[in-house]
Amino acid sequence: MAFKGLSTFLGQRFQSCQYSSWAPTIFKRFASSKQWQARQRNDQFTREATVKGLKSRAAFKLLQIDEQYRIFRSGQTVVDLGYAPGSWSQVAASRTQPNGRVLGVDIIPAQPPKGVSTIQGNFLSPEIQQYVLDFVRDPKRGRPRSSSPSEGDFVNTIGLNSTEGGSTGAQASDAVRSASAKGSGSPSERTVDVVLSDMSAPWVQTRGFWNRSLSNPYHRMMNTSGINFRDHAGSMDLCRAALEFSFNVLKSGGHFVCKFYQGAEDKALEKQLKALFDKVHRLKPESSRSESREAFFVALARKPDAPRSAVLPVE
Repeated sequence: MAFKGLSTFLGQRFQSCQYSSWAPTIFKRFASSKQWQARQRNDQFTREATVKGLKSRAAFKLLQIDEQYRIFRSGQTVVDLGYAPGSWSQVAASRTQPNGRVLGVDIIPAQPPKGVSTIQGNFLSPEIQQYVLDFVRDPKRGRPRSSSPSEGDFVNTIGLNSTEGGSTGAQASDAVRSASAKGSGSPSERTVDVVLSDMSAPWVQTRGFWNRSLSNPYHRMMNTSGINFRDHAGSMDLCRAALEFSFNVLKSGGHFVCKFYQGAEDKALEKQLKALFDKVHRLKPESSRSESREAFFVALARKPDAPRSAVLPVE
């Protein structure tokens, strides 16, 4: 009887809450989720990714880029920034076999694709930046174990305790410069053939913890905020951080691919890319949804003697 009384009391308290203030938001989110699920079911690239065992439909964007520009070849070292859930790393690993190595970096946890080494941490953190630099400059790391190379057994995942909230803008630049100070970025230290950046600024989670957002974090990453300026500005900060990293690690002739959201600042980024690479292409792959403002820069053949001041001007 006591339990029944408590239940009645709580029910009355629940009904007396300001229902009108939170219910529309919940119903709107639920409707949006249903629309997304319906779109996924009807999407040809989503269905094809499932059939082919790819982590997500995003794989087709990189496959289409590679078919057009031939950025991968056997034996390359590839760094995939913002790799979760792993579809780009899957493509890179398959296209660089045999003897290639792929390192994925992401702030959120994800199951690494077979044959891919990963670091879980905030790429904009100076500690993670330095760890990535140390990793790629060691030619033995991320390679098949010598004891049984035929098995393709890789050292797969490294978790680092640097997953505090993301940062952008000045914090991003400071992080990369801090790591750069410990490595001159001289030609002898450039050991990477391709840098991929599919990074997105993660949403700050304030609700929905019951939706297993930790175990399914990609569902929180693949949507934009809906505010065009915010999405554009955030993507520019992340692209510039990836570009500065590329300046330090890319070999002469190396390639760079980054996702961005179109807006007023992308012309300036394109100019920076042209200072470092022989050719720079802007494209929107067929598999990129028409309603999305995302696009990609494909920068080919790093120039051997591009000055830092031309690529990364100090503001």
